[in-house]
Amino acid sequence: MLEVREIDAFYGPVQVLWEVSFRVEAGELVTLVGANGAGKTTTLRVLSGLLHPRRGQVLFEGKPIHHLPAHRVTDLGLALIPEGRQLFPDMTVEENLLTGSYLPRARRSRAESLARVYQAFPRLKERRHQLAGSLSGGEQQMLAIGRALMSQPRLLMLDEPSLGLAPLLVKEVFRIVEEIRAQGVTVLLVEQNVTQALAVADRAYVLENGRITLEGSGPELLGDERVRAAYLGI
Repeated sequence: MLEVREIDAFYGPVQVLWEVSFRVEAGELVTLVGANGAGKTTTLRVLSGLLHPRRGQVLFEGKPIHHLPAHRVTDLGLALIPEGRQLFPDMTVEENLLTGSYLPRARRSRAESLARVYQAFPRLKERRHQLAGSLSGGEQQMLAIGRALMSQPRLLMLDEPSLGLAPLLVKEVFRIVEEIRAQGVTVLLVEQNVTQALAVADRAYVLENGRITLEGSGPELLGDERVRAAYLGI
């Protein structure tokens, strides 16, 4: 479904990614793990059209998308849930959800999508008239996921969804991610929580200093001595 070919990405004169290549097959849950500053968020910015690579290609179902603006990428079916959620705090829960369906393809079935989100997240339905800024951290993460689902994504990209959440809420977020994949949505998960991310992944890649250094199945990397030493303290 998604193929990244030798991407180089820069912020001005500063290079952040070097020849990054990986793939995501339809129906998979693929995770990209690494330390702070490894280039994980930059990779997602490139995939979502927020940053254009200086070299390399991003192909979605065989067609190049790395030159497209972000709204065109979203309309193709790629949705990004950014780090820190980036909700509109002074808008209600429902108003935030509706912003996820502003493109024509999603707008046509907005009511059905909203009903599905409320079914998946009953707490959001209970709080639909409440301001997003007054929600707990876990509720805000549910809202961010729900907003992305309103765009009817075929590939859902999540950037550090467990960031800042209590351990019980982290488990809930990962359960939700697995449920989304079970419903047929392909998932690319970027995470610092290496143990949880590799436990749910079909395949995984390790990004270090802007370069892919390891790849394999989730269980393979979870048992890899280099991963255990570098990220799990074992």
